[in-house]
Amino acid sequence: MDRNNDIYVTRPLLPPLSEFYPYLEDIWKNRQLTNNGPFHRQLEQALADYLGCKHISLFANGTLALLCAIRALRISGEVITTPYSFVATSHSLSWNGLKPVFVDIDPITGNLDPNKIEQAITPQTTAILPVHCYGIPADVEKIDALAKKHGLKVIYDAAHAFGVTRDGNSILNFGDLSILSFHATKVFNTIEGGAIICRDEESKRHIDRLKNFGFTSETTVIATGINGKMNELQAAFGLLQLKHIDYALSQRRECYQRYRQTLGKLNGLEIIKPDANVSWNYAYFPVFIGPEFSYSRDEVYTILKKEGIMARRYFYPLISDFSLYSALASENQDKLPVASALANQVLCLPIYAGLTIDDQQRVINVILRLAAKPCSVSIKERGTA
Repeated sequence: MDRNNDIYVTRPLLPPLSEFYPYLEDIWKNRQLTNNGPFHRQLEQALADYLGCKHISLFANGTLALLCAIRALRISGEVITTPYSFVATSHSLSWNGLKPVFVDIDPITGNLDPNKIEQAITPQTTAILPVHCYGIPADVEKIDALAKKHGLKVIYDAAHAFGVTRDGNSILNFGDLSILSFHATKVFNTIEGGAIICRDEESKRHIDRLKNFGFTSETTVIATGINGKMNELQAAFGLLQLKHIDYALSQRRECYQRYRQTLGKLNGLEIIKPDANVSWNYAYFPVFIGPEFSYSRDEVYTILKKEGIMARRYFYPLISDFSLYSALASENQDKLPVASALANQVLCLPIYAGLTIDDQQRVINVILRLAAKPCSVSIKERGTA
């Protein structure tokens, strides 16, 4: 098969190259490549305005942002988190010498189940690290109420949640801190990159110091910081991306709606749908393939791959299934039945700005061919209207 015709689960948003040249010319003229340059400062303000957040600190990548957020809040001991995520979520805890405690997830949203959190709290618990999985908001009210009741910090891994709002308010403004990823695979990218969303100016100043080795002046260091700074080329690329992001999001929405209309009534296949009060970013298109479907999830995955369609099993296996977490009591699959079930059913289909109707139809045709038959019942969805 001609690999040039492969369809990937995502492709980065790349604005016209000609539009990037003026930014590069400014960088060459200023000769400032990093260290809080003019494009860096402009992007922080532009993102704060676009996302509806007061204080944003940019980072070279999302994992560094999460590492520094944990350090900034002086978290210790145990942190309750989800096993259904990318490994960076839990790795960031381990890198800070913390113990991840895995708790099961909600079967509808795929997010940390707030009803399971309290029973996992011990005297060593100091924080909760939920994920807004697929950009679908976690139950922030219940989680924040539990945190307040038990004196815990909350960091939201919002890597998928760029631009997501609920009731018109940014989902990034909940918790003590929220983390964004601007990796090339994300809805909004700076090639690599990330950010911490802060509640107040003092928190931002502290985080800005941490990402610059702990310096407060040329000769003064007050914290054991790290080099997490975003450079000027990344920041310039981000400013250009912002000019195209609304169009890109509209293309994602159209892609999502086409999938829903064509695949929504297939027996044994469930799709995800955000609540009506959520403005979603269509970051992923996960489907959950149950036993009623004609083929298993892994069979569908293999057949799609042979057809040149590179779907992904986000998130399989669970983080808790990796051997480096095997010593944790919370990694037992018997304690994580919902997460284990979803991990064995999920398949994310290609969705991105620039995915042509013809290529999307290729994906749809394979799924329709594999389906037993459309059922007559109403659309099966994860979520409510």
